[in-house]
Amino acid sequence: MKLLAERMKKLGSENAFKVGDDIRRAEQMGVKVIRFNLGEPDFNSAHFINKVAIEHINKGNSHYCPPAGLESFRKAIASQISRTRHIEVDPDKVVVTVGAKPPIGYALMTYANPGDEVIYPSPGFPIYESWITYMGAKPVPLHLDEKKGFSFTAAELSKLITKKTKLIFINSPSNPTGGVLAEDELKKIAEVIRAKCDQNVRVYSDEVYEHILFDGAEHRSIASYPGMQERTLIVSGHSKSFAMTGWRLGYAVLPTHEEASIFKNLNINNFSCTPPFIQEAGREAIENPEADQVVGAMVAEFEKRRNYVVGALNAIDGVSCANPRGAFYAFPNIKGVCENIGVIEKHKKLPKAVADHTSPSTLFQKFLLYKYGVATMDRKSFGQIGSKGKHFLRISTATHLEALQEGIERLGRASRDSKGFAAFIKEGKHFS
Repeated sequence: MKLLAERMKKLGSENAFKVGDDIRRAEQMGVKVIRFNLGEPDFNSAHFINKVAIEHINKGNSHYCPPAGLESFRKAIASQISRTRHIEVDPDKVVVTVGAKPPIGYALMTYANPGDEVIYPSPGFPIYESWITYMGAKPVPLHLDEKKGFSFTAAELSKLITKKTKLIFINSPSNPTGGVLAEDELKKIAEVIRAKCDQNVRVYSDEVYEHILFDGAEHRSIASYPGMQERTLIVSGHSKSFAMTGWRLGYAVLPTHEEASIFKNLNINNFSCTPPFIQEAGREAIENPEADQVVGAMVAEFEKRRNYVVGALNAIDGVSCANPRGAFYAFPNIKGVCENIGVIEKHKKLPKAVADHTSPSTLFQKFLLYKYGVATMDRKSFGQIGSKGKHFLRISTATHLEALQEGIERLGRASRDSKGFAAFIKEGKHFS
């Protein structure tokens, strides 16, 4: 009898957290690490948000509450979604969750049987691929093109839709690339889905970065287009826009009351309810008139950092970086660096058992961390299927400008250090 269930072999992870182990080891070796790995705003939640949570704790509002979420908070969410997406949202179709991750798993459990096909962006948020494989569905990666700003076209999506398609993930603005779907293309994507998909196919619209957009852009949701609200799950949360990552507050707007009831029941089975004092603080974040100014100032700082980082990366020989239009990431192509300092060649010469568990971008990522003290993320951390031969890093710009300047200067030095990389490979450590 085996200890572990077979399904556990299929469950992936999020390497943004696993890199923390490498950072600790590097620091124990005396390396001073600059962290570009975790997608977490380097801002604190606003004082008016904190005040409301504290007041409710002090009033004793720390007990069980409705598993779908407080009515007052669900009404606030429904009002905000209705106003910004130009649709009418029923609060009874809103389900509050502990962060915006649970709806990913809930969607796979609710809609996908083993063998059903699920389309998702790659590079994309790694938990999509993790849950798809865990539930026994068939992952169908939609590979994003850096030449298009890591966007995709309706025609590219259309080629992947089959009679077995059951769920389509869309993420705009995107993690890890910062790509944003243009309004005209989003309209065409909606047309393709209506034309080619059964009415029971669902679109999972991950809109967690909805407020973090640059160059004057405004957020657009696929749910806003004719015939799409009844097919679409709108998922968002407070972690990124309101710098409330540790609060763990997210929500899903479901197409029907039946689906909302299922998500509520999954809440009951998993964590009963989201703490009420956190929901009250979340309502304050949505409704307080000061929020627009606070969020706007944060986004302006992210845009300033974006402008520096993209230019600095593109100035490095062997690096090209698309200009992200949202979120707080850069996703540079490091193929030239991997060629210049022998990363690809060295990867080919590794024993197969070792090479299969790493990649050229992983090797450079580890070299950059352990020898130059810069923590980044490799390409295969954002969807492993079909990632072979693609050489990228994710750099989180959610850190202050001085750290970004120092970290990219170090990256530039590492990109020229063929001797240092050869010595790193000879050591035979930290390859995956």
